[in-house]
Amino acid sequence: MDQRPGTLLIACGALAREIAALKRANGWTTLDVRCLPAQLHNRPERIAPAVRAEIQANRARYANMFVVYGDCGTGGRLDAVLKEEGVERLPGAHCYEFLARPQVFAQLAEAEPGTFYLTDFLLRHYERLVVRPLGLDRHPELAAEYFRHYKKLVYLAQTDRADAIGRARQIADSLGFCFEYRYTGYGELGTRLRTLVTSQDALAWQA
Repeated sequence: MDQRPGTLLIACGALAREIAALKRANGWTTLDVRCLPAQLHNRPERIAPAVRAEIQANRARYANMFVVYGDCGTGGRLDAVLKEEGVERLPGAHCYEFLARPQVFAQLAEAEPGTFYLTDFLLRHYERLVVRPLGLDRHPELAAEYFRHYKKLVYLAQTDRADAIGRARQIADSLGFCFEYRYTGYGELGTRLRTLVTSQDALAWQA
């Protein structure tokens, strides 16, 4: 019988607050979470190696591990690493898809491929994760080059707050984008994590 405790989620830091809230609300005491820096989204080639390192560092400590990432621009490299390590992840191309739900996200992407997505996390850290890394605080004129293929900003909101909607609209206006607001809550993230925890609890009981 495997005596290692519980399940470890290796997650994108952009989902840290939502996962923590779901863990508290559902009393998932056997679930541990380790979040990798959200800044990795700016360098997607580093995501797969970082996830592999986290898996290998914790393999001896947990009976089960699961990755809460989309492909997130890795071009399949993350899935290749997970196959080698024998660890699964939530299905989907982007973290946004977990929040917007796959069908809605597909509709948004089809309607306007040039869409820039904001979540509550990215809205809170827009300056740190977008403006400063791209140098837009020093050279705002570069925005036209960086975002030349984008036409629309969609705010996928986990909370319904007028000030947040206003801030998201300001960002859209500053970039010259059309603006759309969609309240998603936790989308399918909560549903998928509940299914995961339930299945892991069942396996532990059978053991």
